Amino acid sequence: MATTADVHPVDEIPPVRQLAAFGLQHVLAMYAGAVAVPLIVGGALKLSPADLAYLITADLLVCGIATLIQCVGFWRFGVRLPIMQGCTFAAVSPMVLIGTTGGGLPAIYGSVIVAGLAIMLLAPLFGRLLRFFPPLVTGTVILIIGVSLLPVAGNWAAGGAGAKDFGEPRNLALAGFVLAVVLGVQRFAPAFLSRIAVLLGIAAGLAVAVPFGFTDFSGVGDADWVGVSTPFHFGTPEFRLSAIVSMLVVALVTMTETTGDLIAVGELTGRKVEPRPLADGLRADGLSTVLGGVFNTFPYTAFAQNVGLVGMTRVRSRWVVAAAGGILVLLGLLPKLGAVVAAIPAPVLGGAGLVMFGTVAASGLRTLARVGFQGNDNLTVVAVSVAIGLLPVGVPTVYAQFPDWFQTVMNSGISAGCLSAIVLNLLFNHLPVRRGSAVGAQSAGLPVGGGEEAVEQPREEAV
Repeated sequence: MATTADVHPVDEIPPVRQLAAFGLQHVLAMYAGAVAVPLIVGGALKLSPADLAYLITADLLVCGIATLIQCVGFWRFGVRLPIMQGCTFAAVSPMVLIGTTGGGLPAIYGSVIVAGLAIMLLAPLFGRLLRFFPPLVTGTVILIIGVSLLPVAGNWAAGGAGAKDFGEPRNLALAGFVLAVVLGVQRFAPAFLSRIAVLLGIAAGLAVAVPFGFTDFSGVGDADWVGVSTPFHFGTPEFRLSAIVSMLVVALVTMTETTGDLIAVGELTGRKVEPRPLADGLRADGLSTVLGGVFNTFPYTAFAQNVGLVGMTRVRSRWVVAAAGGILVLLGLLPKLGAVVAAIPAPVLGGAGLVMFGTVAASGLRTLARVGFQGNDNLTVVAVSVAIGLLPVGVPTVYAQFPDWFQTVMNSGISAGCLSAIVLNLLFNHLPVRRGSAVGAQSAGLPVGGGEEAVEQPREEAV
């Protein structure tokens, strides 16, 4: 990749050949997650196969547009970092409930449009909350993001949740083979090839999967060559108060998740996210969510699995992810290409996902390494936040008896852990009795230990 002294790695534009390879790698890393939401919601609403296919192509198209808005940006929209966008899983349960209690897709899309507008209005407020994310909080949140994604990779490696052959040794063997290829390429291959280790691992896994009967491409022949999503394909949106309220809760959850992802990417790329870019990134989320409601898809957020890919490959260019957005637009307009990508078996993605999601968790540990843990309660903040964040991951039904709004917030390990880390950091490090102490500086990850630098740090930076 060509570099110049005055261009930040985030803004570098690699050669076209590398752009395509790196971008395709990002698409393959997030594809299964991208199509999961329309599959789940469409299945719950008992849509026909044709309508289900329409939902998927619409989702891929808007995923691509949302990614381009976030990476390239215009005016006050887009954080201009390597961020992939996709449908948020936090909205799945509320949307299924809205759709199956008489509202159908029109009521879902009405609430999605309102939620998108709310996100755009609230974006500046969230931008000002960035001071509540010192390294103690951001490191904990990034750690929770990575660990909470590992069960997703595990399900893929075992064959995909609900698969008839789930957990069969051959599935795990294929995932292990892909993982071994990714690690081997990253360790022994030349620099350029090591940056596409995930792509090469998936290609090698697919080459093995086809002759051994893990997948077939029969669905490719049935797919259309061209498909264009038109606004309000499933009818004029309906604006029902109960549906809008539940989706506004989802909006707050996705804003919290996106904030964590943007901070994580800022850490990995060396371009710290400031309040204004954070607000711009959240505003892009809102605009993409409005587009989702108009073009027959769902709320959008930053995809954490691609955060891991940025950290693992050390390719920091936002134009690489913009290229991935362009590929997603093509997949949305050309369903036959989408069917080819969809034929990749889950164990292949699982093998690659293990190292990518583990990289996110390791990045959180790296951030926490800058935080002082001596003579303070920071270890308690991390311990309890991680426990609360991983509780719904380990016990998915733990909050089943609680109200819907509570489940929406707490069933997302990322939002639950993030809120816990913020509250506990304020509780243990920012009560009036601790003003001016070195403990507050440690909570912010600032140097502590008798040096003048630690004593003179302004108190606000510890928040």
